[in-house]
Amino acid sequence: MTMSTDMEKLIGPRVPADEFKENRARYMIPTLLFAAAAIMIVISMFLPYWSLTLHAPQYPQGLTVVAFVNDLEGDIAEIDGLNHYIGMRPLGEAAQFEKQVSIYGIVGVSLLILAAIFVHNRWAALLALPGLGLPIFFLLDLQFWLANFGQNLDPTAPLSSSVKPFIPPALGVGKIAQFRTEAQPEIGLWLAFGASALILVGLYFHRRAYKPLVEAQQK
Repeated sequence: MTMSTDMEKLIGPRVPADEFKENRARYMIPTLLFAAAAIMIVISMFLPYWSLTLHAPQYPQGLTVVAFVNDLEGDIAEIDGLNHYIGMRPLGEAAQFEKQVSIYGIVGVSLLILAAIFVHNRWAALLALPGLGLPIFFLLDLQFWLANFGQNLDPTAPLSSSVKPFIPPALGVGKIAQFRTEAQPEIGLWLAFGASALILVGLYFHRRAYKPLVEAQQK
């Protein structure tokens, strides 16, 4: 068995030149969808993924924290000052490992999606899976840290007795003491979800294009 045959078994059959010329669109559609998804995910890491606004009578404009994949912006000092009184840790202590590796991880996810373009069998779905799950992972990790902070209040804090442990919702409206919270996805997360949708559609067209070639290879 030649090295070329081994490679084809690993990454799937190559498209004959005459077949590609005759059905160019069939093979280009998944390529373009995967490429667009990878680009959208890369762009997303420069944009905010999520925001949380605290509303209370003494803050008519609200206090807002905006989360990027590797940073927090907004009224951090003011919110940390309020959180201190109820025993919540500073926001910057959350997801430190995730923030350190997020850029490398997202670049890696994008490269895997691009690699799926060159794989013409079922392994393409495995390569695309991290990109498909990225926005869900972000929300699950976010909810974990919100619960971790809300459930582990310092009992020695000045106002600890006035606030019971709580779990702020990652999306939607919630309540923390006298504050009403509004959490919502931002453009970066919407781009990641859009990339997931493109990957799903791309996998459908990928299977439609290459399954006949894989079946012919196995005969």
